[in-house]
Amino acid sequence: MPNKTIYVSGDDLELFARAQELAGGSLSAAIVAALRRYVDMEEGRAAGFDEVVVKVGPGVGRKVRFSGVLLGEWGNASDQRVEVYRVYRSRTGKFVLHIDRSPEWTAGEPGTEGSGPAEGWRGLIGMGQNQSWSSFLGLSEQTWGFNQGEATLEVVETVTELQAKIPAELYSLIARAAEQPPVEDLDI
Repeated sequence: MPNKTIYVSGDDLELFARAQELAGGSLSAAIVAALRRYVDMEEGRAAGFDEVVVKVGPGVGRKVRFSGVLLGEWGNASDQRVEVYRVYRSRTGKFVLHIDRSPEWTAGEPGTEGSGPAEGWRGLIGMGQNQSWSSFLGLSEQTWGFNQGEATLEVVETVTELQAKIPAELYSLIARAAEQPPVEDLDI
């Protein structure tokens, strides 16, 4: 087996000891894992891709990471929720769809069903159908509630597969962006 010597300053000994502990006792395994990740990320950066970290799942969810380039983003807000669609191209040429949905919420006065579709001036200032001016101004009791938001991540092979999964306006942006290379090298 080839042998490599790594010189470590005294200030970094604690870091190396912790890495060895996390790698199950093998400092070599820790160094190789770190170098693989470093090389992979730097090669991706050189090819025009960024490290992307997104939340997936309900509520706080979990975080996932990949190398990609953002092709487009689309937002949609209603009186009950906000949805944000993001489409990335991965290093392998696949398309990654991330949808982040805020919690659904409702507001109203005690004893009412909550807010329905916003109407007239109430909609313009964020008041639900069953809210009065006094509750909006904080002069009477108010009720409110929400459920957890969620985020999803889906990977598809082709841009055509995205068409049924995203708003038409975003699809037209993505279809044009997908034709462009992630990085164009200019000889200037």
